[in-house]
Amino acid sequence: MNIHFQDKTRLVNSVFNKVHKKYDFMNDLMSFGIHRIWKKNMIDWMSPQKKTKLLDVASGTGDVAKIFSEKTDNTNEIFCAEPNKFMLDVGKEKLKNYKNINWTLAPAEKLPFKNNTFDYYTISYGIRNVSNINLCLKEAHRVLKTGGRFMCLEFSKIENEILDLVYSQYSKLIPSIGKIIVGSSDPYNYLIKSIEQFYSQNELKELMKTNGFNSVEFRNLSNGISAIHSGWKI
Repeated sequence: MNIHFQDKTRLVNSVFNKVHKKYDFMNDLMSFGIHRIWKKNMIDWMSPQKKTKLLDVASGTGDVAKIFSEKTDNTNEIFCAEPNKFMLDVGKEKLKNYKNINWTLAPAEKLPFKNNTFDYYTISYGIRNVSNINLCLKEAHRVLKTGGRFMCLEFSKIENEILDLVYSQYSKLIPSIGKIIVGSSDPYNYLIKSIEQFYSQNELKELMKTNGFNSVEFRNLSNGISAIHSGWKI
């Protein structure tokens, strides 16, 4: 998006300030609950080992952290880095019974962790919102251990023309739904524009390779409505 670094940071923060109370409800409503299946698909592809360490960035209310924890029988140490305090507070309350999940207020571009700390790094529907995607990817690479895995779940480019047309028409309704549920259409106007202007699957793949990741590949979900990208620090 053609938005100055600081302007985008403020814009995204204001979006989540408005939607945090209804965030989970709106995600379920807009995606008909499918986003939960897509997040599970990412963790299933990851196939994480027990007693390892995950960093989940732009954690939102902690959906990915919860799925990861349950996949590994709650044996793993998980850190959620979320840049919006309101979202972080919702996530902490929602997952308060998960003693292996830790919360940190931090942006993806400046993580408060040492080099070579984590076995896995995930970012789910967050990389589209960062102010500097190259800095985000460099930070991800820095905090991963050698042999660590980066996984990103994000809206992408739809391959099927008919589905793309249907999805485009449906997307036009989302701001109106947001106004009814949340009281403002602005966050969802931003959502639609940010999806439209985000990188294609292959463009994101190349960005990951440019920023140090190896064996980069992606899998489309629902004909490319979303895509999972995977890369390794070698």
